[in-house]
Amino acid sequence: MNRLALAAVIATLAAPALAQSPSLTPPPHMPTDLSIEGVRAADDHLALEQVNGAEAMAFVDAENERSLAALTGDPRYETFRREAEAILTATDRIAQPYFLGEGVGNFWQDATNPKGVWRRTSLESYRSDSPSWETLLDIDALSRVEGKDWVFKGADCLAPDETRCLVNLSDGGKDAVVVREFDTTTKSFVDGGFNLPEGKHRIEWLDRDTLLVATDFGPGTLTESGYPFIVKTLKRGQTLAQATEVYRGEQADGGYGVSPMVLRNDAGAVIAVLFNRPLDTFRSETWELVDGAPVKLNLPERVSVRGAMGPGAGADARLVFSLDEPWTLNTRAFQPGSLVAANLWQLRPADPATQAVSNADLLVFAPTDRQSVEDVAVFDDHVVATILDNVRGRAISFRDRGEFGWPQTALDVPENTSVHLASAGRSSGRVFYTVEGFLTPSTLSLADVASGASRVLKSAPARFDASRDVVEQFEATSTDGTKIPYFVVRPRDLAMEGTAPTIIYGYGGFQVSKPPAYIPEMGKLWLENGGVYVIANIRGGGEFGPAWHQSVLKEHRQLAFDDFAAVARDLQARRITSPRHTGIYGRSNGGVLTSVSITQHPELYNAAVIESPLIDMLRYWDLPAGASWIGEYGDPRIPAEAAYIARYSGYQNLRPGAGYPRVYITTNTRDDRVHPGHARKFAARLGDMGYDHLYYEETSGGHSNDADPVANARRWARHYTYLAQQLMD
Repeated sequence: MNRLALAAVIATLAAPALAQSPSLTPPPHMPTDLSIEGVRAADDHLALEQVNGAEAMAFVDAENERSLAALTGDPRYETFRREAEAILTATDRIAQPYFLGEGVGNFWQDATNPKGVWRRTSLESYRSDSPSWETLLDIDALSRVEGKDWVFKGADCLAPDETRCLVNLSDGGKDAVVVREFDTTTKSFVDGGFNLPEGKHRIEWLDRDTLLVATDFGPGTLTESGYPFIVKTLKRGQTLAQATEVYRGEQADGGYGVSPMVLRNDAGAVIAVLFNRPLDTFRSETWELVDGAPVKLNLPERVSVRGAMGPGAGADARLVFSLDEPWTLNTRAFQPGSLVAANLWQLRPADPATQAVSNADLLVFAPTDRQSVEDVAVFDDHVVATILDNVRGRAISFRDRGEFGWPQTALDVPENTSVHLASAGRSSGRVFYTVEGFLTPSTLSLADVASGASRVLKSAPARFDASRDVVEQFEATSTDGTKIPYFVVRPRDLAMEGTAPTIIYGYGGFQVSKPPAYIPEMGKLWLENGGVYVIANIRGGGEFGPAWHQSVLKEHRQLAFDDFAAVARDLQARRITSPRHTGIYGRSNGGVLTSVSITQHPELYNAAVIESPLIDMLRYWDLPAGASWIGEYGDPRIPAEAAYIARYSGYQNLRPGAGYPRVYITTNTRDDRVHPGHARKFAARLGDMGYDHLYYEETSGGHSNDADPVANARRWARHYTYLAQQLMD
């Protein structure tokens, strides 16, 4: 085929989704009335929204039985399960460290302790090949004693000594946790210490005997998303009812709830107390507690506070933040994506009598249009940041030299990898960071932030044979002409005949970047069996900064779906794969992407793993905690916004006779972030229309589905068994 003919074919494939629809008539379950009542009236599966309802659980049981028979009965399943479990429970994994007091902490799970142990050692011991670990809390033992399905959700320890910690425990993996005070010196919970009931709390230590708490304080104290909007101080020995209010947003606030922030310097002293009040998913107000009263700071609504620099407190402290929109301070303009450090007095309401003059350079780093700021660690005189540069990682230490700017020292990072800050030790001026690539196992390094000198401490062993594979980066052209980068991991000697079984992974939302990552279970179960793996860096992510994300918000969402389809077409035009051998995978927000991809372009795919998904986008706001995401998708209660959401919502756009492939939908009963009703209803409607499909609902683990490595191995075995059936058989 000549180049002009090929271009014509691609142009035809890139036509709007409507032209590809099997019928121009509305889908049979599309409400004619998009009001709240009209959408409910058109929904014949509302009973499946009752998380533990009798009809819902009968549906789950029947679907699980059928799907498990199809998946676990496959001769590949048990091999995949054993291989995945060996990887996820391997004792030679890197024990991911974080600074804990004068030593190093770690949370460890393996086959013996699938729920995990919270433990610590000295830095000197950690550097050795065989660290001597001291167990602080055994979650498996705690669960047995208390008869609970406890999942460890981390511990917040009070600086500088970090001997008193707030331990977060989730029942079954939910986002909601109970909080208990723990003493690392006695390795026990504190008798009569802080103890909060289950909730989606926002908690910070103010001092050893005082917490700042945003939580459910009773009727009328949560937003419609189920998050708090009131912050109170809770003294040791007080009940929540006795706590004293220090800040209040409004019940109509959006986002994830008001959050207190207690910012400390390298010595552990408090230098600022802030409150973040979200207005929606991405817009918020920033307030400072000054002399016991909240004061609104002159910061833009789209901003992320990263920390504070000392050693001075109060107005002399410097706040470090990244911008997601243009901003001007006095006469100086800053572009979106910039990393900025400003004195708090520069951000408080102007008072000419108290304003001083500062010559300090506020701009720490300004990214180009192909860069973005990712992780940030703040010290008293340095800022360390990881940067994505055309979706490849860099790490830089910036030194604060006042009016002389921010000289940079690059940390040692190999080319064509991604880098993540693991933990910052403010008192020691050091930072742990990890580096990985698609075919390169993770390495852990420790860097001195002042000098930039670093040393590799640990290297993970290879979990699959990568010698036969190669990584490439291409670009696809979306419907509006935008170039969409994507990575391909494939066999080096792949014959370009369009027959390679290929998984395309996508997310495309919430400014979450998807750089190269070493995924050992994927490499073992998929790449070693001749598969191809693709990550599509579609718009909605953060790969190229705020603009990459904001370009597909709300009414522009269709562009993200077009980006994903463009990547699939580009792969097929290159003859890497073909529709018969192309599968897609997405979870959470990626479930919106995959469900829409199937309903809009069934001709492009033969498989889809749709995990923990949002799918019913006309009712997502009413399924906890959906209303918190209105800033991303829009509000279906507003007619104009319901109209554009209805054009893509996967649940309502299902049609009979559309030729959808056999898809695999999976979720978790304990998911209190993305309601399991989305997945259940989509599966039920597919069944109503006579489509072959698989549905499986796990009963423990929550939204992340990875609370237990043994159970997680079964999860990945199901995924790859299904994908092998669809794309390899």
